[in-house]
Amino acid sequence: MLLQEPSATNPERAASDHLLASRNTSEPSKTRPKVLLVDDDGDDIFLMRTSLERKGCDVVLARSVVEALKQIGAQSFDVLVTDLHMPEAGDGFAVVTAMRHTQPEALTLVVSGYPDVSKAMSAIIMQADEVLVKPFNVEQLASFISKNKLTSKPSPKPDKESVASILDRDLAITMQQWSWRVEQVAELTSIAVAPKDRVAYLPELVKSITARLRAVRAIEVIDSPCAAAVMHGKLRCRQGYTAPLIVQESRILQVCIFETIQRNLGTVNFTAVLPDIMIIADEVDSQLKQTIDSFLRT
Repeated sequence: MLLQEPSATNPERAASDHLLASRNTSEPSKTRPKVLLVDDDGDDIFLMRTSLERKGCDVVLARSVVEALKQIGAQSFDVLVTDLHMPEAGDGFAVVTAMRHTQPEALTLVVSGYPDVSKAMSAIIMQADEVLVKPFNVEQLASFISKNKLTSKPSPKPDKESVASILDRDLAITMQQWSWRVEQVAELTSIAVAPKDRVAYLPELVKSITARLRAVRAIEVIDSPCAAAVMHGKLRCRQGYTAPLIVQESRILQVCIFETIQRNLGTVNFTAVLPDIMIIADEVDSQLKQTIDSFLRT
């Protein structure tokens, strides 16, 4: 499979982009395998899509993690083929995780370049079915999918998980969704902040929420001290934010957390979902209060 792929010409890529919308929205045949192809490289995605369609597959394209997550939530697929980097290291893992936990019977393939082989092998641990190492013969990809889809056994149904476990596991996805939603708000993007500084305390804020879910089960107003929230307020003051913008970010975080829960409805332990949601809402409000107080005192 280690054959060098040819490069697509610019006219071919232009034609592929022109046909993208109509091909992705067409009604697929019930007998054709439906493939979600995720890659931010125009040449690679053009070659793989052309090969798969020539071999009788219906292909839906996603050029980012956010697009891929939306497609996984909206449609059912037989196969996932995702690049490992889009453009950040490990982006493909977020897509694999989402597909495995929402559509466990789908054949899941991770595509990786030579420098990423050691990291990509951990995709097997994440229940990806195979790692395809670049460069490979794209003409053989459809045959590989057909053979393995027919002979592979469905993955075992995932065990039920607590909301806290899901939020810990899907932290990277939640952060991706938060960053994407923030970028859609002009008032927030008008603040010139590097992406890593914008999400600086987000992981710690989510971890405080999961810690609350595990330790304090009371469904009532509790102001648990959160060091990350205090530091977050000081940082936002230095970055030039206003109090209303901090509130907006907090609302977006809550939405993204609930989206993560919704995306995992197939595995979540429903017996505790309602109280967990109430606890999450209270904890996010508590964090916001501490952040604003720190912001005003800085």
